Amino acid sequence: MTGARLRLDRIRLGVNIDHVATVRNARGGARPDPVRAAMLAIGAGADGITAHLREDRRHIRDEDMARLKAGILKPLNYEMAATAEMLEIARRIRPHACCLVPEKREERTTEGGLDVVGQHNALKPYIGELKAAGIRVSLFIEPDAAPIEASKALGADIVELHTGTWCHAVEAGDFVKAEAEFQRLKAGARIAHDAGLEVHAGHGLDFATAEALAAVPEFVEFNIGHFLMGEAIFVGLAQAIATMRNAMDRGRGLIPKAFSSEVVSGSREENA
Repeated sequence: MTGARLRLDRIRLGVNIDHVATVRNARGGARPDPVRAAMLAIGAGADGITAHLREDRRHIRDEDMARLKAGILKPLNYEMAATAEMLEIARRIRPHACCLVPEKREERTTEGGLDVVGQHNALKPYIGELKAAGIRVSLFIEPDAAPIEASKALGADIVELHTGTWCHAVEAGDFVKAEAEFQRLKAGARIAHDAGLEVHAGHGLDFATAEALAAVPEFVEFNIGHFLMGEAIFVGLAQAIATMRNAMDRGRGLIPKAFSSEVVSGSREENA
């Protein structure tokens, strides 16, 4: 794959609907329904749906995963910890893809990439079982050579590079760190692509950062959730997704940059 020519195709947008379930669970009952949100997201231009079934079921529940698989016509990306329980659920539901992520009970959200180097032997059987079930395997990792090479050795199909450190630096106005992290992401994407891995990105992306990262040709999919659900409170889910879709297309060079100022300034103002 080294030196393979890259086409600047449209980046796929995976919409994470976890926090629709967070709002539902805050009060109990059945609403708002994350499956309805998934269907609305697809109607608004999402290319797939991501949902994380955590051990503590803090947002997505088992029945949500089953209903998502049965109810949506786009790919379902099931984020999961590498545990026997989650593997069994994945084998039963058969999503399009499973993204293995680190998980700690005390964290508010996933805080960093999976330790694929240190946990190589522990992860290998889970990856093998998922692939045997016909499920594509993604690993959520830091954008560095060692975890990328370990992911390839483990047989992963995809790596999702953790963009949180970069996004947090941008939000904090630490542009020296932000530039260093952006270069780290670019280098990681290149290493992963050259290794024959499909390259995704996610965590903390907003309109402006998604637009900037879309210019990196190796990325083929972004998975975005919390920011979109927050925007949806103010403008509606369909408008939030449409604006994100346009930002990604601008970054990719598929529509003129002249139309990007409103998106970028709006995001910067909100992040200030």
